[in-house]
Amino acid sequence: MVMRFTILIPTYRRSASLLRCLNALKGQERLPDEVVVTVRDTDEETQTTLATFDAAPLRIRSVIVTEPGVVSAMNRGLESIADADIIALTDDDTEPWSDWLLRMEKFFSEDPHIGGVGGRDWQPYERSDKEVVGIVQWFGRIIGNQHLGVGPARPVDILKGANCAFRASLLKSVGFDSRVTGSGAQVNWEIGLCLKIRRGGWKLIYDPAIGVEHHVEKRHDDNQIHRGLWNAQAYRDMVHNETLYLWEHLSPLRRAAFILWSVSVGTQGNPGLAQIARLMARRDPHTWQKFTGTLQGRYAGVQTSRRTQDIARQQTTLEISKVS
Repeated sequence: MVMRFTILIPTYRRSASLLRCLNALKGQERLPDEVVVTVRDTDEETQTTLATFDAAPLRIRSVIVTEPGVVSAMNRGLESIADADIIALTDDDTEPWSDWLLRMEKFFSEDPHIGGVGGRDWQPYERSDKEVVGIVQWFGRIIGNQHLGVGPARPVDILKGANCAFRASLLKSVGFDSRVTGSGAQVNWEIGLCLKIRRGGWKLIYDPAIGVEHHVEKRHDDNQIHRGLWNAQAYRDMVHNETLYLWEHLSPLRRAAFILWSVSVGTQGNPGLAQIARLMARRDPHTWQKFTGTLQGRYAGVQTSRRTQDIARQQTTLEISKVS
């Protein structure tokens, strides 16, 4: 069976980066059947860039979005895709390797139980090798490292949005969760998507050989944390999104362990009490802001989960009462 591949790329005010990405897609050994680029209605520069770009041999279609945020853009793009078998996702500041789609296709064609496939995004400022990648530990600690992964292909819990693909029917049934907070990048949105797919019994595969060069360009929103700039609200949004999805993924016992670990230990990125001394020794100027922001983000994520689950239960009750 020949699979139809669509690539979905959200972009905002990074037209030079987008051109670099599209030119890399032109060189794919296995060309995509379609490339869908979502563009904000206020981003006239990118609209002009796409209108004048020599797309051949690609088939490129732009989708205009009116709401801010990457999740809204991706949902709008997803709605517009009609006949794909596989939908690959990447950022506008990446350059996929020439065998990117070819390697992904092999996994999907060989195992019908695989719901998603992803790989390594090679970043310019951090280069080392990690064997543990994309895992949620039993107490809720997430080990990402998708940009550092080495070794053979293996099952994981979480793929990274800059380098992943999913079966189209599955992705359309799950969608991108609009409960995330953040003004643009809405960091950690992929955690919710991947954990929901995993709970459905599907396998997610990470293969470091599926590569993209990730140039980590500047974002045009408040979240520049992974670009070396601090923003307290963006930090709380990032923690909120992670907590929201972990809270809904973990059992009650594991939730208790997650809260205890988060407050008492945590990580250097999202510190608990045990990490404060380490951060202060490193002269991190945002030590206390990170600690309080982590607590605030954790609390907000739990509250969002509880509030939206209550709304869902109320809607279900209303629908049942209408039927009866």
